[in-house]
Amino acid sequence: MAPDEPPAAPRAGQAPVELSEEPLAGQPAELSMSDVQAIEKLNAARQRILSQLAQVIVGQNQVIEELLISLFSRGHCMLEGVPGLAKTLLISTLSRTLNLTFSRIQFTPDLMPADITGTEIIEENRSTGGRERRFLEGPLFANVILADEINRTPPKTQAALLEAMQERQVTSGRVRHALSDPFFVLATQNPIEQEGTYPLPEAQQDRFMFKVFVRYPSYVEEFEIARRTTTVMSDTVAPVLTGAEILELQRIVRQVPVSDNVIRFAILLVRQTRVREAGVPDFIAQQLAWGAGPRAVQYLVLGAKARALLQGRTHVTCEDVQALARPVLRHRLVLSFTAESEGITADSIIDRLLSITPTRDDEISRDARFQAIFAS
Repeated sequence: MAPDEPPAAPRAGQAPVELSEEPLAGQPAELSMSDVQAIEKLNAARQRILSQLAQVIVGQNQVIEELLISLFSRGHCMLEGVPGLAKTLLISTLSRTLNLTFSRIQFTPDLMPADITGTEIIEENRSTGGRERRFLEGPLFANVILADEINRTPPKTQAALLEAMQERQVTSGRVRHALSDPFFVLATQNPIEQEGTYPLPEAQQDRFMFKVFVRYPSYVEEFEIARRTTTVMSDTVAPVLTGAEILELQRIVRQVPVSDNVIRFAILLVRQTRVREAGVPDFIAQQLAWGAGPRAVQYLVLGAKARALLQGRTHVTCEDVQALARPVLRHRLVLSFTAESEGITADSIIDRLLSITPTRDDEISRDARFQAIFAS
């Protein structure tokens, strides 16, 4: 149920589990001098990545920022936008700046699991003359996977991708094959045409850290797009980070200190989306059928850590959680029929929750509704 499946809590009468790799919440490990240097390197790398992407991509600054946060948090992203907004170009260019292997999978209704995971073949051994079985790797064996129009493939193929996203492995027959690390899945969806599509189940959507909306460009950005793409241009995108450096930065993200107040704020935000729970606002019971699970809290905290680092800070604030509430929660909320009929969106519900949830401990402690949430 967690991004990296942390150990379960001990039962009553059982000795507590010692965590050797991860610090306890509220008692984070101190960042060493080498880690501080790595943070400075991360900020420098971020600027170089943005500079490289600017050669090809016009605008989309918020989308790029959320993609980088997801990458350094070891999460996956779902991008939703109408055709022609350079979603594929953005992802492929990002993989080039990160010096990672890139694989694009165009999802179609006839795509089968073996088409993306790989399959076993029988080939002749020229030295012995015998025949041997060999696993032929599919396009999932890359660092950055673009799952283009993921909702156009049947549930069987979606399930194969789900195993790769969660377990970072694929299964062929009785053999499990580990995927390369880092492993980053970016899926795209077209929100306009729904004919011949297979909507992703809520369980699979929950595996994505963010759901990012790719918007239309502004007038100035569209003018620059038209000017660039209708003339002869050449880009010189250069790699900025290696796979080993990305893995090291992902480790450092988890060592960033986070206060109990920030974790408490993230939990309050998520628990208020759960219908029929104590302390839930009245409008939530009317506008939501289901709320977000614990994975939403974990991704809010992890994303807030990564966002703080990318902004050159070694501490996390509630403002970091607020900034990521929309992309983390919007695909984890199931709207009620009443909300859908009235045109209410998940983002508007999230904004309303943010406006009524205080960030200070003293304000939270005085509110009887939040005390009911703590006691539930």
